[in-house]
Amino acid sequence: MASILGLSHVTIACSSELKFEVSLKFYQLLGYRQVKGNHEDLTTTRQTWLRFDTGASKTAPMLLKIVLDVKAAAARPKERQPDLPNRYQDSMVIIKIDSIAAIKAVLTEHDIPFQETDESLLTADPNSNIVILTTQRNPLNEAASTRAPGHTSCRKICVMTSGGDSSGMNAVVRAVVLYGTSKGCDVYAVYEGYQGLVDGGHQIRKMDSHSVRGFLSVGGTSIGTARCMAFRERPGRLKAAHNLVKTGVDSLIICGGDGSLSGANLFRSEWPSLLEELRKTGEISEEQEKLHKNMSIVGLVGSIDNDMSGTDITIGAVTSVHRICEAIDAVNTTALSHSRAFVIEAMGRHCGWLTLASGMASGADFIFIPERPPAEDDWESAMCNVVKRHRDLGKRKTIIVVAEGALDKHLKPIKVNDIKDILTDRLGLDTRVTVLGHTQRGGSPCAFDRILATTQAIAAVDAVLAATPDSPSPLICMNENRTTIQPLMASVEKTQQVAQAIETKDFAKAISLRDNQFLDELRVFTATTILDDHSMSLPAHQQMRIAILHVGAPAGGMNVATRAAVRYAINRGHDIFAVANGFRGLARGSFEQLSWMDVDGWVASGGSFLGTNRAVPGKDVDIGMIAYQLQQKRVQALIVIGGFEGYTSLLALEKARAEYPSLCIPLSLIPATVSNNVPGTDFSLGCDTSLNAIVESCDAITQSAHSSRRRVFVVEVQGGRTGYLAVHGGLAVGACAVYIPEEGIHLPRLQGDVQFLKGLYETDDPEKSEGRVILRTEGVSSTYTTEVISKILEDEGGARFDSRTAVLGHIQQGGAPSPLDRIRGTRVAVHAVDFIELHAAAALNHAHKNNQEPPVELTDSASSIAVIGLAGTAINYTPVSDLLKDTDLKNRRPTKDAWSQDRKLIDILAGRSYYHF
Repeated sequence: MASILGLSHVTIACSSELKFEVSLKFYQLLGYRQVKGNHEDLTTTRQTWLRFDTGASKTAPMLLKIVLDVKAAAARPKERQPDLPNRYQDSMVIIKIDSIAAIKAVLTEHDIPFQETDESLLTADPNSNIVILTTQRNPLNEAASTRAPGHTSCRKICVMTSGGDSSGMNAVVRAVVLYGTSKGCDVYAVYEGYQGLVDGGHQIRKMDSHSVRGFLSVGGTSIGTARCMAFRERPGRLKAAHNLVKTGVDSLIICGGDGSLSGANLFRSEWPSLLEELRKTGEISEEQEKLHKNMSIVGLVGSIDNDMSGTDITIGAVTSVHRICEAIDAVNTTALSHSRAFVIEAMGRHCGWLTLASGMASGADFIFIPERPPAEDDWESAMCNVVKRHRDLGKRKTIIVVAEGALDKHLKPIKVNDIKDILTDRLGLDTRVTVLGHTQRGGSPCAFDRILATTQAIAAVDAVLAATPDSPSPLICMNENRTTIQPLMASVEKTQQVAQAIETKDFAKAISLRDNQFLDELRVFTATTILDDHSMSLPAHQQMRIAILHVGAPAGGMNVATRAAVRYAINRGHDIFAVANGFRGLARGSFEQLSWMDVDGWVASGGSFLGTNRAVPGKDVDIGMIAYQLQQKRVQALIVIGGFEGYTSLLALEKARAEYPSLCIPLSLIPATVSNNVPGTDFSLGCDTSLNAIVESCDAITQSAHSSRRRVFVVEVQGGRTGYLAVHGGLAVGACAVYIPEEGIHLPRLQGDVQFLKGLYETDDPEKSEGRVILRTEGVSSTYTTEVISKILEDEGGARFDSRTAVLGHIQQGGAPSPLDRIRGTRVAVHAVDFIELHAAAALNHAHKNNQEPPVELTDSASSIAVIGLAGTAINYTPVSDLLKDTDLKNRRPTKDAWSQDRKLIDILAGRSYYHF
């Protein structure tokens, strides 16, 4: 008689014993029975499973899990009210029924209030969760939406892309369509940008889930963008307003640059007068004018330049750095072969972020950006001096990256061909120029841009639903790794101030208008790249002997961080030693001093050149031998690069400090693991590289699945006991389900997923049925393996679909590190050296002041043994002892994370309802 729509099960949390009992009776009235084998854990929670025995009916059973949770927040209205305002749409249960009349009779008999339409009933359970009982099979994959019965009004949202294209725009369109539909909105797309808005007609099209299939992996914008001179004039905007009123649209979500967003805001400000003029000319009625008196506009920044103030990153910028780094990595081999110099021109008229980011990520020798021109009048000699010093050290290649808008301090353009001539004439270098041009815009979006575009598009829909006539147009931004909302025009105006500051030679103001991360990256690039005749060196008494080692599984970025630490440490005057093969090598005394050139070329290399393993002090390696070798080699600080083993290693060394004085030195951990499970950081090195490997593999797998039409691939990804890779990989590839350790797998979940997939394939066009992907974390279950899940799907799918497996394995650890991991690794490594200097300075200064040798014990403070982690755009030094309370040591993961909030988005975008009570 009833089944779930698109869920493996629904969990209903009850805050009291009474609500638990009443809820159980409520769902039993609908015909559900308790599943045999229920159990209770009286110390934490009480739970029971319910299902409806369908008997001869072809309708699949719905699964309910009712739990007693005294911590359940009272986030529902106190009275059961069968209305469905937008803010309650995430707290509703949609149930498939065969007969409206039978359920209606039950509700009437027990005096339970409800609303009725031809195909649905709307009521509420004792916990005030909205319950929709419908005869429709899958509202998200059919013409009908999930808006409440009797809910006659809905938002009509138009999404459009404008300005220069950027990878990730298609992900924006896809997410707006899927999420907007799940919220009960009608969603349209404007084709060809503002020109389509002016032309109207077929250029404004109704969208559904079928319209955006395959959008995630496609670069650029499939709905098009075009320059539109007509929209710059009021008659053009009048036509656009008329087209929107005819379509019934009341909201615009626009993804573009500052010019496109400025035009959108002007359009909104003129909206009342445009409608008044249309009414006076008879093109719309008075009723239409009243009905559409307000227009909501929400902006998303799609720009490869990352030039919008108010947001840390823009959609498409990271993918553009991928394209630049791919080109420079390729050029590097030719430059090395022929001992050549290459001058690379990157985009960026007023913003040097692309040049700075790609310069860091590729190990360039020199960069030129608009915001920070060379300080010298004779910049040509300054550049040549740096290049010559590098060549004198033995470098066979030279890479210089130039922003297209680069200037000297007198506003004279710095051109790539001029640089080429200077290097050729003054240094005699065989120099070539490569102008990357529009290759920087193209290509499939990287994992980061797919996730960024998706989460920001969802925030844009939420902003539309929350908009009021008096609120300013919002801009969806990313600040400190969190999606935020800023006033659109304030951000646009601040962005335009950068160009104005450059034109007036106020470069200090121009650079100050960039975010703090930009400034830090500029410092880090200089500190790790330019060997500047010891001007960065510390006083001799503060120069130290630093050791660096790798521990745990290999991760993209380990070599990058090592390179940056070595070069920065040498520039500061320190001696730095590589320890081979982790803590085992340390205990054996496997030390080798590294030079500036020893790490040349490491920036694009994956894996671990130092060698790594999972052996940790105390458990696998004698701590006494570690302490002995540190004292013998006179090591005054240790940098550990690794995953959870690195974290537990520092915990063990901290405990042993009281017994071994040589461990009383600054000890730092740079988190590096594909699982991203180290406490104290939002991102570990290697996790972005791994996500991109998953995306590349799943794009190919999805192509195969599409070609087979009706095929589901179960893809196993790494992650240990944490679901980070599965969740963010699932968002990036459009997975229809994920299985993660934090949730586990059980039979009811698998049963529900089978029914969900059956529903999808039943509503697909038989001639265009698509392949689908499920991601499973390797450590989620020893029983429900990837192969077992695939076989269950294969058997249960019958004629509807078949199933295959793909185990990605260690390809997720290998290959060249992604540009993001290169940039993060370089930044964190420099800060790790800063951390060491900070905690050693007092003891070294004291010894120097008293004419004493540096002591073995430099520091024993708890703060001197820390994780050097990314927190948003900042880098924090968090003592490992402070992190222990937020660590699940048994499951090797933090108890708090920044990514789990994205879990529910996978279910919503896959076309299933997701409810969290």
